[in-house]
Amino acid sequence: MMKERVVYLDGEYRSWDEANVHIMSHSFGRGSAIFEVIGFHETEAGPAVFRLDEHVSRFRKSALLLEMEPPLTDGELHEAVLQTVKRSGLGSGFIKMFGFYPEISFKILPSQKRFQVAVFVFSHDEALGEKQDSADKSVTACVSQWRRLDPETVPVEAKVAANYVNGMVARMESRKRGFDYAVQLDTQGFIAEGGTESLFLVRDGGLLTPSLGTILHSITRKSLLEIAEAIGIKTFTGRLSQRLLDEADEIFFSGTSTKLLPVRQVETRILNAAPGPVTRKLSSRIEVITAGRDERFKGWLFHTTPT
Repeated sequence: MMKERVVYLDGEYRSWDEANVHIMSHSFGRGSAIFEVIGFHETEAGPAVFRLDEHVSRFRKSALLLEMEPPLTDGELHEAVLQTVKRSGLGSGFIKMFGFYPEISFKILPSQKRFQVAVFVFSHDEALGEKQDSADKSVTACVSQWRRLDPETVPVEAKVAANYVNGMVARMESRKRGFDYAVQLDTQGFIAEGGTESLFLVRDGGLLTPSLGTILHSITRKSLLEIAEAIGIKTFTGRLSQRLLDEADEIFFSGTSTKLLPVRQVETRILNAAPGPVTRKLSSRIEVITAGRDERFKGWLFHTTPT
């Protein structure tokens, strides 16, 4: 099915097989591609992209941090994403938007700052496989030996391909040790996040998550904090000691592909509730929101066809 999919590439809508870049391109050889992974969901008014404005803003911030010059305005990026989703014919799934340098380059710096944009659309199964993690399925996690990237070494806020080797080796370690996911600490020894996921803890009914600074500015994380506040769940963001992994009542990962993913075990500790009541409450609410059934959050949804 993907070979029949339409792709947005450099201002045109092209066939899947035309979406190519040379192996010696700068973004392939140096990892300089920036990207966004965005969810879109079925609603009564048709497919709707979740928080597209936030994703476009973060995409532009990644470009700014790497001194890359976007070829499109925010409005044009919005239109490229919405049109590619519409042309896919899918009701829900995932979008991957790239910014990349296509020119052949051996040098460490690109020859020019302006980049190209590509947008791809996938169904859930195409992106994740038939076995999908969800709030009804709990996972295990270890504390990785690999520390999260330090903000004094690279711009950790940039969603750039090269940065993701850090999360990849952490996930490889977790699988080698017999766990599903990895919890990474920052270079000071405080809880940071998962390899490619944000991390939340629940204690005494309140929601705790690491503060920004050493972690990605996750849009799902931001959304969950806003939802929690709206439905009366107390929140705290700050530096979290590793010992909280042994004290939390509930723990869950969050991200675009699985909004909430309960953790039933961290290292040797087994949690009694996975998912627990707070995790279930947040998961239920975000399902209602993404389906377009909560008036308070309808501004988070961007429809492919104006409503």
